[in-house]
Amino acid sequence: MVQGVARRRRHCGVTAGALHFAGAPAAPASRIWFAIVLVAACAQSTGAAWPFDDFFGRGATLWWLQLLAQAAFVVALLRAPTARAAAGLTWCFATVWLSTTFWWLFIALHTYGGLPAVLAGFAIVALAAALGLYYAIAGWLFWRWRHAPPAMLALGFAALWTMAELARGTWLTGFGWGAVGYAHLDGPLAWYLPWLGSYGVGWLAAFGAATLALLWRKGVANAVLLAGLLALPLMAPPVWNQWTQASGSLSVTLLQGNIPQDEKFESGSGVPLALRWYAEQLLASQTDLVVAPETAVPLLPQQLPDGYWATLQQRFASGKSAALVGIPLGSYAQGYTNSVLGLAPGQAPPWRYDKHHLVPFGEFIPPLFKWFTRMMNIPLGDFNRGPLGQPSLSVAGERVAANICYEDLYGEELASRFADAALAPTVFANVSNLGWFNDSIALDQHLNISRARALEFQRPFVRATNTGATAILDHQAVVQKALPARTRGVLVGEVQGRTGVTPFAWWAARFGLWPLWVVCLLLAAMAWRLGRHTR
Repeated sequence: MVQGVARRRRHCGVTAGALHFAGAPAAPASRIWFAIVLVAACAQSTGAAWPFDDFFGRGATLWWLQLLAQAAFVVALLRAPTARAAAGLTWCFATVWLSTTFWWLFIALHTYGGLPAVLAGFAIVALAAALGLYYAIAGWLFWRWRHAPPAMLALGFAALWTMAELARGTWLTGFGWGAVGYAHLDGPLAWYLPWLGSYGVGWLAAFGAATLALLWRKGVANAVLLAGLLALPLMAPPVWNQWTQASGSLSVTLLQGNIPQDEKFESGSGVPLALRWYAEQLLASQTDLVVAPETAVPLLPQQLPDGYWATLQQRFASGKSAALVGIPLGSYAQGYTNSVLGLAPGQAPPWRYDKHHLVPFGEFIPPLFKWFTRMMNIPLGDFNRGPLGQPSLSVAGERVAANICYEDLYGEELASRFADAALAPTVFANVSNLGWFNDSIALDQHLNISRARALEFQRPFVRATNTGATAILDHQAVVQKALPARTRGVLVGEVQGRTGVTPFAWWAARFGLWPLWVVCLLLAAMAWRLGRHTR
């Protein structure tokens, strides 16, 4: 079949499936470069969170691995014989990279959702392939202006790649999990997170990768600029990047119930266990703030045993302690919300936060996909969405801003709380339930997402989860304390609240991600124009 396809006028030999998409002869050299692209795609996914326990340490971010992987991809892209071949190669790279990044969705779909393994695997690859189309368009455009000067070519590649990342992370509800910026939390480019945010750092990484790939074209100016970008964080005085100040200390208790996911909503097992254990820990806590994870209380308030909620309210109605408790709220008539209630002295009724960024298929069902969700044994529903910029809970002089599940993936949405510096959060609190994914790399990836937000806003993060990663992060994204995954435990520590606004928090609060879009569009237009005139 491949030989027959190769006899046609235009084919590229990416794979048997990608041949038709891209179109060029299946030469041995093409196969070698395709293999390099596949390896590079896998390397890029591991750069954002190393998946093994040995050597670098599980969850480590490897910035240099991401740069080398993307540089190898750019070299292969420039060798593509046609624009269609470049698009096909990019599409394959993105599909493999994204599939190996969020492969753990298979656990939720198959192990807990009951979806047949073949269909669950197909769903993940199909999602990655659909998201990969953004990058395929970028690859097609990049190849068409490949004759631009090296400096403009690298800038153009970075612009196209970043626009693909922005589209993936914001359009159609957005799922920017595993974006390349997350591979740079422990490298020199992390210095730019308070300025540019993770997407801006992703632009710098893409520029660096393209610069490495174009060294053979005598891209001296690019190399000098890249060296400067990497060297500046090492040479700049610390005061250049200190945008926040200490506001006070807050003692915290974080609860990790480790309720088995297949029992969590079962009335004969997980529900009574959760109600009993979390109540015991909430009542016994002695710190300024105690945090229980997403749906720690797995029933609506009106479904709870008599006196259960009243006892918790009475415990925090006086004294100095406050609590954040994950709980579903609402009714059939009003609709339901995935929420956090805050119990604190003088706080009546309880403070409330409703999740804003809902999970597709988990918390709302997209149009035309009810047939898919009916195939799974997962408690699904259409939840109501909370507003952006909900107020923080005041605890011991600190302003604690809650976010639920993967809401910390959306830095531009958290930034909305910084429009008024006087009301901006001094501490972030994430409550999650990643029990759907067992002890997979999803836990470490999510921890790294919180670390990115800590650097962007220079704020401490506390994370209370059902199965992990429950942790305390300081404003420099250093993990101060953490509980082992898949264990039941209580984590007690202290965080230092911060005031002040980083450059990223300032511009993202006012303009969202539009400044990045505008800059990338201008650079792409310049690269296209120069590429046309230098053929």
